[in-house]
Amino acid sequence: MLILASALITAGISGVFGMAGGLIFMGVIATFMGVAEAMVVHGAVQSVSNSTRAYLLKGHVRWDIFLRVVAGSLPALAVLILLNFIPTKGVLFMALGLLPILLWLPKDWISLDAQKPTHAVFCGFYVTGLNLIAGVAGPALDMFFVKTKMARHEIVATKAIIMFASHMMKILYFGIPLLAASQISGHIPNLPPWWFFVAAVPLIMLGTYGGTRILGRMSNAGFRIATKYLVSVIGVVYVIRGASLLGWF
Repeated sequence: MLILASALITAGISGVFGMAGGLIFMGVIATFMGVAEAMVVHGAVQSVSNSTRAYLLKGHVRWDIFLRVVAGSLPALAVLILLNFIPTKGVLFMALGLLPILLWLPKDWISLDAQKPTHAVFCGFYVTGLNLIAGVAGPALDMFFVKTKMARHEIVATKAIIMFASHMMKILYFGIPLLAASQISGHIPNLPPWWFFVAAVPLIMLGTYGGTRILGRMSNAGFRIATKYLVSVIGVVYVIRGASLLGWF
């Protein structure tokens, strides 16, 4: 029930800010599950959240940017499959906690723009790789939208469809080996029962709808400032958690 409640709340947060909800939800489920299982559940839940958000804002999606991002994501997926990289919980939480630093980089240091074709392709490679390592890549994705001239609805809608595709890749990356290992060993993966996913879908849609309604009442400036501070507070908590799991104190 705690995970279902967090799915509802974080879907609402994601509906407003587009990224903070995913950070929070990843931390919650990674506390109760193994890394691979948490990645699969997070990918499944967030894909529903992102697809719902993209559908509600479908008129604002920049499909040209999305297709270029997909083209860049495929090499990243191939490289990590070859490396067979699975992060530990300590590495996972540390990576989650350090992501918000990207939001504090001076805008003059960032010359990335998702509206430029080559930048969009690089965005796909970078964001997909990070999503498969940390489970979340919202702050990294945001770097490619800082200097765009897109309105907040276009930003949230386009980021939502990009993250939907990235989460689907994450499900495949962690889910296929998890199922293969369970077939060989006979060990059942520590995944929620089927009814969890059935119950989660309407809750996520409800939370996402509520979040997008709040988004419509925010200004572009207020949206960016609130996103930066909220994600940063979450990051501090995760850095402390990651350092503890890594035995640094």
